[in-house]
Amino acid sequence: MIIKDITDYIEELAPLNYAEKFDNVGLLVGDYNTTVTGVLVTLDTLEKTVDEAITKHCNLIVSFHPIIFDGIKKLNGNSYVERVVMKAIKNEIAIYATHTALDNSKKGVSAKISEVLGLKNKQILLPKKGILKKLTTFVPLQDAEKIRKSLFKAGAGNIGNYDHCSFNVNGEGTYRGNQSSNPRVGKKGEKHTEKETQISVIFESKNETKILASLHENHPYEEVSYDIVSTENSYQNIGMGMIGDLPTEMAEKEFLLFLKKRMKTACIRHSNLINKKIKKVAVLGGSGSFAIPNAIKAGADAYVSADFKYHEFFKAENKIILADIGHYESEQFTKNLLVDYLTKKFSNFAIILSEESTNPIYYI
Repeated sequence: MIIKDITDYIEELAPLNYAEKFDNVGLLVGDYNTTVTGVLVTLDTLEKTVDEAITKHCNLIVSFHPIIFDGIKKLNGNSYVERVVMKAIKNEIAIYATHTALDNSKKGVSAKISEVLGLKNKQILLPKKGILKKLTTFVPLQDAEKIRKSLFKAGAGNIGNYDHCSFNVNGEGTYRGNQSSNPRVGKKGEKHTEKETQISVIFESKNETKILASLHENHPYEEVSYDIVSTENSYQNIGMGMIGDLPTEMAEKEFLLFLKKRMKTACIRHSNLINKKIKKVAVLGGSGSFAIPNAIKAGADAYVSADFKYHEFFKAENKIILADIGHYESEQFTKNLLVDYLTKKFSNFAIILSEESTNPIYYI
């Protein structure tokens, strides 16, 4: 088994195109064709993480956070980032990061927090834009069903909880081939009119290559006519954060103590208590202050995230309880998520959960 076998499976859960533009995800160090001896899963990749990988005979580290984020101009060991990369290269250890690709996955970071808190009726808090595209193609009437089926099989036509979605219009298409053409119907140099179906389907951009390959393979025309349009539609199945309901509503303090215990955190910073029952809870792993307005708009009674600044707590405006549980604490179960996911596919292979805490923050 090679590294690409592992990363391809991870990207079924968290495709790299789900990542935010500022991010650095994928294989950061190493070669996709390297044979894997073992996989160490961690939240962050530090020098002690590489040491652990060496000790446990793992030559692939799957990390949530990318060790290389802003780019490296020199490798001389003057920073912890440089030292980690140098040690990994020296010991032939590859490093792969998922970060916001997994953040935006429906079964990713926020879904894991929701699972730990026992939330029901879950929905994405901030559906992502720019993921969906629309394909429109034109095929002879008698071939329309064959083409539709091939597009659906390749991943087109999925919208939320529905599949095999398409819009179809019958009409007439015209063309004239030159002397180098080889038309299926009609003659070279002569204008031809053909009864055709216009087929339009929505698809996730990650499936574009596969869908176009299927279209060209199954379309009867020598020259395949099609349009692809990027949409600004929000996709309700992909995005940051999640919102759901607690099985039973709780008083504010009861909820905060419940949250502290479930998320195994030593400290929770929270906004002013407003004597409000907590039932609907929004969550977002990592730095989530940007989504405070979205949590309020969605009707959340409490919003659980991390890295709220002093003035951002005022944004609660007596409408919601803001709970900052710590960056590491909000994402700590992510490595468990990845280990469970990888073990289902590679059950007879060494997928190891890192035992090292990489939290840089300590509490008295």
